[in-house]
Amino acid sequence: MPNKGTTKIEFRYYKMPDDVPFLALFGENWKQQYGKGIDYLHFHNYLEIGYCYDGTGTLVIGKEKYRYAKDCFSIIPQNCIHTTDSDPDTISSWEYLFIDIDSLLVQICQSGIRRISQISSRINSRAFLKQEQESPKIGQTIRGILNLMRRKEEFYLEEAKAEMVVLLMNIARENSTSRLPEKLPAKETIPIAQSLDYISMHYMDPLKIEDLASNCHLSESHFRKIFSSYMGMGPMEYLNMVRIRAACDLLKRTDDFVSDIANKCGFATFSTFIRNFKKIMGVSPNKWRKRPDNYEQQLLKAQIHMENGW
Repeated sequence: MPNKGTTKIEFRYYKMPDDVPFLALFGENWKQQYGKGIDYLHFHNYLEIGYCYDGTGTLVIGKEKYRYAKDCFSIIPQNCIHTTDSDPDTISSWEYLFIDIDSLLVQICQSGIRRISQISSRINSRAFLKQEQESPKIGQTIRGILNLMRRKEEFYLEEAKAEMVVLLMNIARENSTSRLPEKLPAKETIPIAQSLDYISMHYMDPLKIEDLASNCHLSESHFRKIFSSYMGMGPMEYLNMVRIRAACDLLKRTDDFVSDIANKCGFATFSTFIRNFKKIMGVSPNKWRKRPDNYEQQLLKAQIHMENGW
C-alpha cells in the first residue's frame, strides 16, 4: 500500500442540502476499489460515518492503520485526516453519512449552547472503526438511516433526523466509556482540534497565528510545528482555505460586491483575497460567480502540499 500522506493532503468539502443538516452518499458509485491511484490522506468539514457492506482493506487514520471488513462502521470526526484502501484487486462497498452536528443539535437540544458544545466535543473526540457486533445499536442505526434516505418514503427526513439524534447520542456515550487508542498523539490532536474550532468561529476576524497559539496555550513556534505536522499545511494556509470556502458560499447566495465579501470573510486587503481565491479556486471571484455549479468539485480538488513530509 502506498505511504499515504507523504506528499499532500486533500480537503474534501461537502455542502449540506438546504434545511437538512446531514447528507447521505450511497449507490453503485460507492462500490469500488478504494484508494486506487491515491497516495495521500484527506479530511472533511463535517463528521463522516461510513458503513462497509462488503470487501476488505485498511482504514488509515492519521498515522495509524486499521483493518476493515464486511459489517464494519467508521466514525471520523470533522477535520480528522484519513483514507480508505481496498485490498489489492478487490472491490469494497461503503455508504456514508456526513453530519453537521451543531446544526442538528440546535434543532433538538433545549439545554443551551454550552450543552450542545459538550455533546459535539464528545462526538468529535476520537475516530474509531468497529464491527457492528461490537456496538450493534450504532451499526443498526447507521444502516437504518441509510435505508430511510434510500427509500424516501413519506416523512423520511423527519424520521431520519430523529434516528440521527439517537445515533449521535450513542456515539457520545461510546466515547465516554472507551479509552482513546494509546498511539493517538492526544497532546497534539487536542490543541489542533481547538484551533480548528476557533478558526471556524472566528475566520472573519483579523486573526493572527499568535492568536491561535494563545488560544491553545502554546508558543507560536510550537503551535506552527504541530499544526503543520498534523494538518499537512500551515495554520495560515488552512485559515485562508476556510475563508475562501465562506466567500464562495456568499458569492453563490448573495449579490454582494466582491470587495464586501472579501471583508466579511476576514481578508485585510482586496488584493490578498484575489490572490488566495485564484490560488485555491483557479479563477477570479467574478468568473467563478458565473459558474457556481463547480463549487464543490473545485474544492474537492484543492490539494495542499506538505512542507516537511508527514
